Amino acid sequence: MAGLIVRRLLQLPLILLVIYTLTLTLAWAIPGNPLENPEGRQPPQEVIDQMKAQYNLDNYWAFYTTYLDNATGLKWMREKFDGTHAIDDQMARDQGLAPRVRYVFDLGPSLHYKDQRVNEIVAISLPVSITLGALAMLIALVVGLGAGVVGAVKPNSFADISTLVIALIGISLPSFVIGTVLLIVFGVWTKVLPVGGWGSLSSFVLPAVTLSLPFAAYIARLTRMGMIESLDADYIRTARAKGVSNMNVLFKHALKNAFLPVLSFLGPATALAMTGSFVVERVFNVPGIGQHFVNGVQNKDLFLIMGVVLIFATMLILFNLAVDVLYRWVDPRIE
Repeated sequence: MAGLIVRRLLQLPLILLVIYTLTLTLAWAIPGNPLENPEGRQPPQEVIDQMKAQYNLDNYWAFYTTYLDNATGLKWMREKFDGTHAIDDQMARDQGLAPRVRYVFDLGPSLHYKDQRVNEIVAISLPVSITLGALAMLIALVVGLGAGVVGAVKPNSFADISTLVIALIGISLPSFVIGTVLLIVFGVWTKVLPVGGWGSLSSFVLPAVTLSLPFAAYIARLTRMGMIESLDADYIRTARAKGVSNMNVLFKHALKNAFLPVLSFLGPATALAMTGSFVVERVFNVPGIGQHFVNGVQNKDLFLIMGVVLIFATMLILFNLAVDVLYRWVDPRIE
């Protein structure tokens, strides 16, 4: 187990480097210039030329190397050990200024949001997205596992067909359609829930339910197929012959093995729910990282695009690693 974790963690920098290279290449090819956006910041031409030179916005390879140097923490470590930080801080104090904030993994300044750094944007918005994603996955697990078990216990029954139809709808309909329908019904017609915003407990409900439905549908289908297969296995018949109660057979024996495909799905699904809820955040005006990423793409904010992508990729890799570790805990036979 320890060897698996060490190997995967050693692979992490190489995987992130490949993702970084591909993403920057694609983002660099997007037409437009964030400093000359008529709907955003409109600094004078002198400032634009200075910022292009400072951030290497006209030189792909210079931007590639300098951003990588800052984002990986290599620059921070060099300046920390050669005394540059101490010298700069002392100079700031001599001038009556507070020492500037330094980030170990510096994701750079936002080119779209004035006077904000990507680290600050992520620090504010990522907890919102993580909270929304965690609530959505909790709802998806409860609903999906319950529907899957019901469908497997009574296959082809009314309850089974109903859950399959609902699962099909949840998979087929886009999130913005589901979100809009829920918003109209519960926010406009009945007015039992707020139509947007974030902060109160009631404001969590609609975006979390909207985000959870596609995941719940997949979990229900995976659980149903796994449970049907497990209930037909020899060890289940043996357990029933020994007089094991039906509840123990379902939840202690059958569901444990049927949960393995669900566990495989939970790794990337959890990372996607926590960082990839772009549409849901737009529909319900949730101040999460998804909205900032969409704005970054629209305005070609290279620093914001790269920062969000690297964070998402890191979370995705770590969640998949957690799934592999949990696999061994659920079924020790798996190598």
